[in-house]
Amino acid sequence: MISYTMVGTNDLEQSIRFYDPLFAQMGLEQCFRDDSCVSWGKRSDITFPRFFTGYPYDGEKAHAGNGVMTAFEFDNSEIIDQLYAIALEKGGSSEGEPGFRPRYAEDFYAAYVRDPDNNKIAFVGRLALTKFFYRRHV
Repeated sequence: MISYTMVGTNDLEQSIRFYDPLFAQMGLEQCFRDDSCVSWGKRSDITFPRFFTGYPYDGEKAHAGNGVMTAFEFDNSEIIDQLYAIALEKGGSSEGEPGFRPRYAEDFYAAYVRDPDNNKIAFVGRLALTKFFYRRHV
């Protein structure tokens, strides 16, 4: 359904330093790069959705949209926790520490960050709840 998503940046090199380690942790790689944008995905699969960051086409300054967020889905909390830590280490800011969000769904586990350009991204998963797992994470 989604071919790609793109977030704007005012500093492409800073964005690359932020996103490269996140996508590497996800098992994804840079697929395209020029002096205005870069994308990540699977080079071997052109149908796999891609994530771009780049300078706005109109030449104006990039700014984060109010209410705009891109979420990446995973099947375990460990990768979500790791990605959250990497994002903060690479200059991102927290918008919500990793944990269950029962207001959305009992099994919804998520972490929210903003990249250095203030774009909001989320790492989410619908995780099976065991009593042990729930006690450990809530």
